[in-house]
Amino acid sequence: MRRVRGVLLAVLCALPLSAVPAAAAPPGGPVFEDGEAQPVFDPARAVREELFVAAPTDSDRDGRPDEVHVQVVRPAGTERGLRVPVVYRMSPYFADTNEVPHHDVDTELHVPSRPGPRVASSSRRAVEIDWRYEDYLLARGYAVVYAESLGTGESTGCPTAGGENETIGAKSVVDWLNGRAFARNRDGRPVEADWATGRVGMMGVSYNGTLPNAVATTGVEGLEAIVPIAAISNWYDYYRSDGAVVAPGGYQGEDADVLAKYVHTREDREPCRPVIDGLTAAQDRITGDYNEFWDERNYLHDADEVRAAVLAVHGLNDWNVKTRQAAQWYAALREHDVPHRIWWHQSGHVDPISLREREWLRTLNRWFTRYLHGVRNGVEQEPRATVQREDGSWVDEPEWPAPGAREVVLRPTAGGDRRGGLTAERGGRPVVEVLRDDAAVRAEDLVAAASSPHRLSYTTEPLDAPVRLSGTARAELALRFDAPAANVTALLVDHAPDGTVEIVTRGWTDPQNRHALDRTSPVVPGKRYSVDVALQPDDHVFGAGHRIGFAVLSSDHDFTLRPPPGTELALELRRSGLALPVLGRLP
Repeated sequence: MRRVRGVLLAVLCALPLSAVPAAAAPPGGPVFEDGEAQPVFDPARAVREELFVAAPTDSDRDGRPDEVHVQVVRPAGTERGLRVPVVYRMSPYFADTNEVPHHDVDTELHVPSRPGPRVASSSRRAVEIDWRYEDYLLARGYAVVYAESLGTGESTGCPTAGGENETIGAKSVVDWLNGRAFARNRDGRPVEADWATGRVGMMGVSYNGTLPNAVATTGVEGLEAIVPIAAISNWYDYYRSDGAVVAPGGYQGEDADVLAKYVHTREDREPCRPVIDGLTAAQDRITGDYNEFWDERNYLHDADEVRAAVLAVHGLNDWNVKTRQAAQWYAALREHDVPHRIWWHQSGHVDPISLREREWLRTLNRWFTRYLHGVRNGVEQEPRATVQREDGSWVDEPEWPAPGAREVVLRPTAGGDRRGGLTAERGGRPVVEVLRDDAAVRAEDLVAAASSPHRLSYTTEPLDAPVRLSGTARAELALRFDAPAANVTALLVDHAPDGTVEIVTRGWTDPQNRHALDRTSPVVPGKRYSVDVALQPDDHVFGAGHRIGFAVLSSDHDFTLRPPPGTELALELRRSGLALPVLGRLP
């Protein structure tokens, strides 16, 4: 969840669309046209104040309530009785971050009698980025509130990588904006939000987008809308995959404890050291099993408590916060009739304002106009899904996954060490094919190779017409192992007529967790097991003339732990298959 940070007390840059004349706010308040708030306030005249909100938690165990450091930026008219809604951004990245050693991933996989992995030095670089929305929102009659997450900057308490205390700390600001929590200024005098309507929206990217998800699950009164961008809905799925220890893309060896240490920037850090040290054991990098630590950080449990309207955004090529995070959150919200909309784009871990500024700002404005200003502009009747296609074009659709997608199962045929077949036909003679793990070879090189002993690869015949994947693909594998522990990786691949190869999506599992996420079951070498791998959800069009590819390997160099080479996996083709939710006819 790469680390968008800024300077809390800085004047942030303005958007081109937010330029307005330097004039006083209109006495009648915000102005609306065509269901959108108009830029009628002057951001340059905004009032700024700093305060500390008391949170009903004591995560640093000092006997005092944790405090959240907050800055408010509000239209000048609020000094003369104007009351406005709030767009609220909570972040652990406003202060400087720390260089932190990552866990070693070049290590044996877990077998109960083996020692656990060690920790090796590594570091990462955070990205400096200003929040570009401040002036845009101020001009349209919103206050903007920034807050430092617990244990970061001038907030007290402890960072815990998505723990309950962070949710409570973020929620306390919503409570203060609604008169239910105490705040003070630096001199200790009480501060009230008497300028606020009590209607609050939260938004942000990455960790800053995850906190809105967390607060929404509390059902807190006053939180009317959230815009989670590239956000987490279940922290287990950020650092694990069906029992396998996996990494965020580009950050091999990171885990919850590493992230907490990375953002632990409060001045007095001693009180939090035992709290953060406790994360290392509780996260369990040994078995990778789901446990109470991860259950606390699973917001899907409380999706039925969400009252805020959710406009979610995610990149189809985001391998940091992977697509499962948005897809499963969106499905849970839909199931519980929460007002919802989703934007899928073809980029990675980015804010959509850098991709489609004008249309994105219009969408955002309409969402906040409806749910924060309370103007009934009909967003509920608009298409709920916006998807960017591979050629850069955008389409609006009634829902996601695409209505009409049907599941088709493709089965591999012999020749996987080179290029086996992939067909919807059943039957065939019993065939067993073998691959040998080598974590040093990247998956992209394995699927591009004409042949390899380290993966099995299968493709359809060239497509007569485009076929669209929309949803979650599943690999159903019949496997034998010659060792008691192994990674299992499945890839969906697009083979173009010109010979280029693209990994569309991938998934990982630990066969020791084949029965349950929270339970390790031994693997007996030589015994056949049914192993299912859910790939990351996607929306991808395979063009006419392209081949749909399916590859199986063991370790994935960029994501999984990387044990010494040599473990053999034997795949029984007739008992294995790839289930795809598609629109279009397969050969």
